[in-house]
Amino acid sequence: MADRVILATAPLRGPGLDALRRLGDVVLDPWIDHRPLRLYSAGQLAERAAELGASVLICEADQCSGPVLDLPLEAIGATRGDPTNVDVAGATAAGIPVLRAPGRNADGVAELAVGLLLAATRGLLAADRDVREGQVYRDGSIPYQRFRAWQLAGRTAGLVGLGAVGRATRWRLEGLGMRVIAADPYAPDATVDLDTLLAEADVVSMHAAVTPDTVGLMSAGRFAAMREGAVYLNCARAALHDLDALTKALESGHLSAAGLDHFEGEALATDHPLAALPNVVLTPHIGGATYDTEANHTALMAEGLAALLRGEAPANLANPEVLDRG
Repeated sequence: MADRVILATAPLRGPGLDALRRLGDVVLDPWIDHRPLRLYSAGQLAERAAELGASVLICEADQCSGPVLDLPLEAIGATRGDPTNVDVAGATAAGIPVLRAPGRNADGVAELAVGLLLAATRGLLAADRDVREGQVYRDGSIPYQRFRAWQLAGRTAGLVGLGAVGRATRWRLEGLGMRVIAADPYAPDATVDLDTLLAEADVVSMHAAVTPDTVGLMSAGRFAAMREGAVYLNCARAALHDLDALTKALESGHLSAAGLDHFEGEALATDHPLAALPNVVLTPHIGGATYDTEANHTALMAEGLAALLRGEAPANLANPEVLDRG
């Protein structure tokens, strides 16, 4: 084994970790295991890497920029689909390959989208509360009266964005018996436009990336264009919708329910009107919070680093131009 030190401040697990250990001495110091939370600044990360003599960094949230890029690094691994914690341009200028982890959390996010859909449409949280509070016969009614709902089988789901998460969500919804359509200008198999999707879908689920073209994509006008009684899901990013417009569409009854896993700043004010609506299920950005996500990104880091060390261009290389500098 090469005398290579791999500093990992991202959580790593699974067979990929064994593969990494065959490539070097892995120092595991994942940010997620620290209480209180610890994230390295670029200066702190550079100092830690220099202390260890690390030539490979694998990070999820710590900042890989500035002095980090002055180190003699063989590679930086960003365990994210989009390596936003890495100054990729700076790394390229410094001749450092940057690996990324596309699709690492696709199954986890897709599963949560299905969970939010079921919870929002079947009143699962309210039903659970009634049982716990001994209020099965609340206000003189029986549960069957309070929790009747339309089944999902036979309904139409519209996916806005057909990347890794959208595709993982598609087959799950099809497995529930839903007809699934998708709008995505970059996916050849997404065969409807957004206007058609909004007009046809009983459930609209957001899976698009945030770009200048998609910020605020779901506006008041687009919520109004959704079918009466439709359900809205967003396990992607809050920037994709106008929160005030969404709230009004729910309060008016135009939309029957919503499930949201993301908010600006990762939190929703407790006095926000959404928090008081019984037909909305809210989770704090936990779609990708699975151990399998960690195993997936570990495998991608190991495969990518092994390819680099063989002199090959990994499929998950964020800056392939760095290899052309010869």
